[in-house]
Amino acid sequence: MAAKGIGCISEAMGALKLASKPSHLKTITRSMATTIEASTANITRSADTQTILNSWHPSSSVPVTIHAFPSLEPTSLEQFAVEHLYLPMRRDILHLAVVYEGDNTRLGTARALTRSEVRGSTRKVRPQKGTGRARLGSSRSPSLRGGGKAHGPRQRDFGTKLNRKVYDKAWRTALSYRYRRGELIVTEDGMDMAYPEEFEATPADKLRFGLRERYLAKYMREALMGLGLGKPDGRTLFVTEDRRTRLFEAMEYAGPSEGRALDMEDVDVKDLLETGKVVMERSVLKELIKQHESDLVSKVVINGFTPAGPQSGVKVLGA
Repeated sequence: MAAKGIGCISEAMGALKLASKPSHLKTITRSMATTIEASTANITRSADTQTILNSWHPSSSVPVTIHAFPSLEPTSLEQFAVEHLYLPMRRDILHLAVVYEGDNTRLGTARALTRSEVRGSTRKVRPQKGTGRARLGSSRSPSLRGGGKAHGPRQRDFGTKLNRKVYDKAWRTALSYRYRRGELIVTEDGMDMAYPEEFEATPADKLRFGLRERYLAKYMREALMGLGLGKPDGRTLFVTEDRRTRLFEAMEYAGPSEGRALDMEDVDVKDLLETGKVVMERSVLKELIKQHESDLVSKVVINGFTPAGPQSGVKVLGA
């Protein structure tokens, strides 16, 4: 397994042209699909960073750096299958997925009362003939004030259908889009925010009248700005396995202009595409991939077993 991991690293380094002359290059590692700064002595003006990244075509797996939180220091290196984190951009599939999610979240509870449902007598208001005025039925008529609504909105289901395999591929396409742009930051499990010791030691009665909320909002904004995850960098989506009290509380006080914090059950494809960066736990990434790989898993039974999908999350380096 170690030899396979070393081969994966060598393949990535060779494709990025970093293995031969590393002394002239500076690499900033987040998810291994990162920004690369190169000297003009080795790379011409036409072969910029994006060209180098586009020239890297891994055959089987891609490396992912696991970070500590909130320092974002690299702690280990894992490899994920190309079919999971290196799919090409498909705007059509992403559009279908976003529309599908939006349609299925519409409540469809709007409902207007018809003439048979409003209160009022069904007696004819005036005679059919002889008054010189238009004929008119009961006071429930839609043409009268207080009458029923003609062709008004009714309760309905706006949900649409989408093939599960297409939807699952849209999930992995969104993750691949973030990975290829270096905007997918994977952290160790148990990601949560640490409050300052003096804040924890302060009695609750000293933090009344909104002082606690203002302090946490300012603290979270400064922390995000220091990590390059705040509003100037396009906001950030934090995804955890379940609700983390401190992280979620601080993000709520910081406001949606800085980003969002969601647990795994509340995330959809649109959430992955909205913000500038996505920070998620390692277990969350593996679980999302496991839940959305139906187009990669065969249902054919061979020798009593069903073939599994590509293996991901194999540790290469680190404790």
